[in-house]
Order: sequence, then structure tokens, then C-alpha cells
Amino acid sequence: MTDAAVPRPAEAATAAGRGTSLIRRAVDSDIFYSFRRSRMTMIAAVVTALFFLLAIFAPLLSVQNPFDPAQLQLMNSRISPLWTADGQSPFLLGTDEQGRDVLSAILYGLRISLTVGVLGTLLAATIGITLGLIAGYIGGAVDSVIMRIADVQLTFPAILIALMVNGIAKSMFGNKLDPMSMLVVLVLAIGFSFWVQYARTVRGSVMVEKSKDYVAAAQLIGLPAPKIMLRHVLPNAMGPVLVIATINLALAILTEATLSFLGTGMSETMPSLGTLIRIGNNYLFAGEWWIVAFPGIALAGLILSINLLGDWLRDALNPKLR
Repeated sequence: MTDAAVPRPAEAATAAGRGTSLIRRAVDSDIFYSFRRSRMTMIAAVVTALFFLLAIFAPLLSVQNPFDPAQLQLMNSRISPLWTADGQSPFLLGTDEQGRDVLSAILYGLRISLTVGVLGTLLAATIGITLGLIAGYIGGAVDSVIMRIADVQLTFPAILIALMVNGIAKSMFGNKLDPMSMLVVLVLAIGFSFWVQYARTVRGSVMVEKSKDYVAAAQLIGLPAPKIMLRHVLPNAMGPVLVIATINLALAILTEATLSFLGTGMSETMPSLGTLIRIGNNYLFAGEWWIVAFPGIALAGLILSINLLGDWLRDALNPKLR
């Protein structure tokens, strides 16, 4: 190993000092102060983090893999929760009609719902931010075309756009779509449904920022337009985007659950929370209430906690409310 590859003590100390300074600035910031003052926001953050941790560590916390038919036994179907008279260990929340442990199915379904929601939100943000930057910075005919497309899409509910994308994929591939391919289709459907909000918000911010002196100075020294947009203009327009992304994450998860509940989302062999609710809804009036109740509670808790975080972030980033 050469001497250049070995970090010097002074450089290491400088890096450590920068890290400590960033942490101290974050702790002393107005946003963190606002976070500490809101008990409801802190609870929502803990609940949201708990849902993500449950999804990540689902294989360690589950008594079975509900996606593996070899681990399911029909003899264990429709067992009521453990605290009831007919409950059996280790099925804490009971089982469904296929003998799947409801708690295990919720944990694995949570992974699917969060994966689709996060990836769909990232795709929508990428499309919307890119088009918003181009429309706001270039303007002219490019801006008009992009905004007219956005206006047309706003005339349709997002769920209809998602259903259309889903229907096009199914008409093209039919029964060839396996569960993982269906997951990709759902991500695309959500991404193409929610990009408009990002585009319109970023466009407005960019139109304000491009008239400022630092953009004129960057243009004067000959920086290319993509570099100005990405390195100078975009960071100053990210505040509203973070708020939209947080709220849209909840909407994306809810959209995936709606599509799965309608039978156009994830299959029963690899169910998301929406699929579990659809399956349990068939047995609600037969007395097996736990099959639909617990997935529904999990979905409602996840959506509520993310929405509370989004509402707090919107207020925290608004200088008029500080």
C-alpha cells in the first residue's frame, strides 16, 4: 500500500470534525427544533420507522414464509387469533384460508407495499423533476408542450392513469406476467401517475431561481445549461419536492393497495397489503374477521403515520410558519 492510500491523521481529524459539525448543525436547526416540539410527529416518525424495520427484518420475525407454498398447510387454515378460544400457537394473529400465518403475511406484504411505494415515488420524482427543470429553465415551446401534457393528465384521477398503464401491460403480456414483473408494472403505473405534481412545483421554483444573480453569473462564465440546472438551480428547489415526495409515498402505497384490492395488482402467491385485504374481504361475513382486519389496520397505520410526517414537513419548511 502506498503512502497516498493511507489517510493522514490531520485529514482524518478534519473529516471527523466536519461530520461532527454537520450533526451539530442538524441538531440545532429549526427543522429539528420543530420536530422535537411536536409529540405527534415524533410518534409518527417512530411508527413509520417501525414499519420499515418490520419489513426489512420480516424473514427473522415471521414463523413462516407465506410466499413459499411448501411451508403452508391447509390443515392450519382459518385458525382464529391466539388470544381467542380456538387460537393456536404460533399463529398470533390467526391464519387465512390457505394456512398462511396472518402476521407473517402482513410482514411480507408490507415489504411488497413499501417496495412498490418507494420505487414508484422515486420514479415519479425523477420524471417530474427532470421535466420541471427543463420546462422552467428552457421555457418557450418546450415549456408549453410539457405543461399542456401535465394539464391533460390532471383531468384524470391518478388511479385511472395507473389502471390504464396496468391494463396496457396486461394486454401486451397477458398471463406471462409473473409476480416480480407485476411489481415492475405497478411501479411504472404509479410513477407515470404522480409525476405531474413534481413537474409543476419544480417548474415554478426554477422560474423564480433562474432570474437570480447566481444563475446569470454561471451563464456568464460559460457553464452548460445541464450543469447549471443540476448543480445550482435544483438544490434550491428541493424543499417543496421533499414535502410532495413524503405525501406521495402514502398515496403511492394506497394506490398499489387499491389496484391489488381490485384484482389488478399483486397476485395471491405474492400478496401485498392490498391483496391481503381483498382476500380477507371474501371471508369477512363468514366470521373470519381477522383475515381482513389486521392487514387493514397495518395499512391504515402506515398511511396515517406517513401523512402526519408529510404534514409536519410541509409546515416545518414553510418560513411563514416558523
